[in-house]
Amino acid sequence: MDAMETILSRRSIRRYTPQRVPEGVVQQLLEAAMSAPSAGNEQPWQFIVITDRKLLDEIPRFHPFSDMLKEASVAIVVCGDQHREKYRDHWVQDCSAATQNLLLAAHALGLGAVWVGLYPNEDRVARIRRLLGLPGHVIPLCLVPLGYPAEEIPREHRYDPARVHHDRW
Repeated sequence: MDAMETILSRRSIRRYTPQRVPEGVVQQLLEAAMSAPSAGNEQPWQFIVITDRKLLDEIPRFHPFSDMLKEASVAIVVCGDQHREKYRDHWVQDCSAATQNLLLAAHALGLGAVWVGLYPNEDRVARIRRLLGLPGHVIPLCLVPLGYPAEEIPREHRYDPARVHHDRW
């Protein structure tokens, strides 16, 4: 799949088959995520790969929008490491870019994935932090459930020329 087709056809997938995602594929996704741009090339990200079924099943108990984890064979938590920051508070943008790379790579590799937000919801951040034993300087931005798609969502055409402004508003 070429880059434009990957970008234009990627959809949020919330249903997965029981087929497990191989460790080598997860490593490819992490390599794509870590290839994202970052402010000052600081790369303030850390990733937690969750495959433990107990952990995957625990998250929907406190996160109301994460039921798809019950079908996912793996999820990746994307975190910002404040000790790696050169430019204060840029970790959010940097980790968002890494998450988008991860989502696009998953789609290009035939996987389904969805961005499930954690930050800035203080309760969700605290609960994930406790569940996964995160140190205080590491802030979970989001989690990305992954699996082989058990649903197909058609491409949407989202380009809206009314939202494009040239030179001035």
